[in-house]
Amino acid sequence: MKLKEIYEIADSLAPFALSKEYCERYGMHDNSGIQLDSGEDVTSVLFALDLSEGAVSEAKKIGANCIFTHHPAIFHPLYCISESKCAPLLDCAKNGISVISAHLNLDAAKCGIDENLMHGLGGTQEDALMDKLSGGGYGRVYRAKDSTTQELVKRIQDVFLTDRIVVYGNKPVHKIASFCGAGMDDRSVDFAIKQGADTIVSSDGKHHLIAACVEKGVNVVLLPHYSAELYGFKTFMGNFAEKTKNAGVKCTFYTDERLL
Repeated sequence: MKLKEIYEIADSLAPFALSKEYCERYGMHDNSGIQLDSGEDVTSVLFALDLSEGAVSEAKKIGANCIFTHHPAIFHPLYCISESKCAPLLDCAKNGISVISAHLNLDAAKCGIDENLMHGLGGTQEDALMDKLSGGGYGRVYRAKDSTTQELVKRIQDVFLTDRIVVYGNKPVHKIASFCGAGMDDRSVDFAIKQGADTIVSSDGKHHLIAACVEKGVNVVLLPHYSAELYGFKTFMGNFAEKTKNAGVKCTFYTDERLL
């Protein structure tokens, strides 16, 4: 299968146009799409959240000649490609491994990473969407099964496979606002509070925002960025594998256990 066909299948699941739309509408930056084209037909794809040395090593070990990441292997323009700055990318180039990434488009797509975070936390349909796009969106507020914060933590441990959870507050949980990745910023916290959320779930929270939520009696639950996005990325791989199974393309998932 040509790399262009891999791109087209990914595009059918998480349209790359969403990334451009997101950047233009909300002032974001992204670089989703083909990062490195080895020119070889793709026979095996390794899915990894990041283009890490571990992911490249695993690809070489199992004979995968394409790595599909969520976080772009090249995010900002490169003016110099060196071993010290781009070791995994250079390793891929040397070994004929193509690289493709789906970032903001996969965050925001229908059945994408942000929506799957909601599902994993027990929500089924958002009441409010913060950043609306033509084919999805980002940042959700929704009703979930009434629970204690301890019960929510137990669910996160079971679904997102992590014990690295930090909790501020112990109010009952009825209405959750969740933002995948590093989504807890001033704008998202303001949105969550205005929509009546009693609990915010995200990653990479800053002190001043956590303190503001505590002052307002809003629970904050932080799980690792990696764990929060791995769940939805695995769902994406499953959908992708279903579309490529008749073409004989093998799909494998790589997890960096150190980051869960």
